[in-house]
Amino acid sequence: MTPLKRFANTATLLLLLTISLGANLSAADAPPVKPYSGDLWARSTLTGDWDGLRNELASRGVTIDMSLTQAAQGIVHGGKDTGWQYGGGRGDIILNVDTQKLGLWPGGFLNVEAEGNFIPDDTLRKSINGKTGALMPVNSNQLYPTTAGDNFNLPALHFTQFLSPYFGLSIGKFATITSTSGDMNDFAHGKGDTQFMNGALNLNPLITVTMPYSTLGTGVIVLPTKDPQAAIVSLFVMSSTGKASTSGFDDLNDDNLTFAGEGRVRTDFFGLTGHQLLGATYSNRKFTSIDQSARFIFENGAFEEEKGSWNVYYNFDQYLYEPKKASGEGIGVFGRFGVSDGDPNFMHYFYSLGIGGKGMIPARGHDRFGLGFYYIDVKNPTLRGLFQTRKLLRDGYGFEAFYNVAITPWLQLTPDIQIVRGAQKEQFTIGTLPGPLGLPFIASRKSIHTATVLGLRLNMLF
Repeated sequence: MTPLKRFANTATLLLLLTISLGANLSAADAPPVKPYSGDLWARSTLTGDWDGLRNELASRGVTIDMSLTQAAQGIVHGGKDTGWQYGGGRGDIILNVDTQKLGLWPGGFLNVEAEGNFIPDDTLRKSINGKTGALMPVNSNQLYPTTAGDNFNLPALHFTQFLSPYFGLSIGKFATITSTSGDMNDFAHGKGDTQFMNGALNLNPLITVTMPYSTLGTGVIVLPTKDPQAAIVSLFVMSSTGKASTSGFDDLNDDNLTFAGEGRVRTDFFGLTGHQLLGATYSNRKFTSIDQSARFIFENGAFEEEKGSWNVYYNFDQYLYEPKKASGEGIGVFGRFGVSDGDPNFMHYFYSLGIGGKGMIPARGHDRFGLGFYYIDVKNPTLRGLFQTRKLLRDGYGFEAFYNVAITPWLQLTPDIQIVRGAQKEQFTIGTLPGPLGLPFIASRKSIHTATVLGLRLNMLF
């Protein structure tokens, strides 16, 4: 048995032990219950309170939240190609269980997420994300739970047990964006369903090299003030190659680990709510190096590799106007910054800045807006040939603006515009020479100009 499997088994036994001892321990505060009741136009979800059952379950610590997000986008200028496209949709079901409210034991929290997307085959082959020429997806909602299309997976299934109001252990399968609140930000976070659609404005892209979206792992959670909204520190050990479509610990080994640490604290500058976050990840797996030699590839029949990859990231959000403290309404600014090793992670530096807000128009408390800009400094991947060295990419940047129109609290329609720079200056079409060898050659080349993308997104809460 490998050391990692022994560690995972020990952590599992420790969690089971703490469950049996949990009756004498306090639990961390659970997330607030949403108001499910009300008439069709005022309640938080389309299906309401299920004749009182949903509210009864919530009072006992069991919440079930369901959503469906669909998007259509079109490149109206630049990119590799122009035209409109329906990008399919993504359904999400999240179950949360608080064992103390359920009448069992204090401090236990179960999180389960089931997720699926439906993407037409033609859309999958000719995705808008691939037509812009940019590094970052303009429809990040299309990436989850996997990019395969027409799939239904379980990206999260994990249990957390607090041993005291300050300290807890967690183990299972994590959807790192939602389960661990990775790189959380009040104005710019998520899967492209309620805030920004561009992946670079919802998450620091540097960490995607070392941390999969869905993966198995275990870790500790520390609440310095007992309040998870005031300050939270997390330390996790995870598989570096997990997927939403995989299960079990068979792919875990000592050379395939990601170590992740993150801390977030609430601030009170000028009497207004804000947050500061600092994190770092390291993976000890082998990656393909961004610096390749044609001679090495020909002689060994493989690409050169680099052992390990690291990154450090920071983000902040700060309200500038907040009519009611900690209400989630108001207007503020946000920013993200990050640095990586530069090889194998070709995204060497990253930053994004923007402004966001919610409920700024009287009687429209659920409307939300955002404007953001990002920049990625690329440590250019190169291919060293016999006669020349070719650079493959260039620095990338983009801008996005959106406005969520809350038709009802459970139905939001979002116009969106993005301007993104392609990762390459030119697009090549490869042909083959006639004859038995069929040698490849560049048949044509086309400049890739900065793309302007218009979009429309519909998000429904059930």
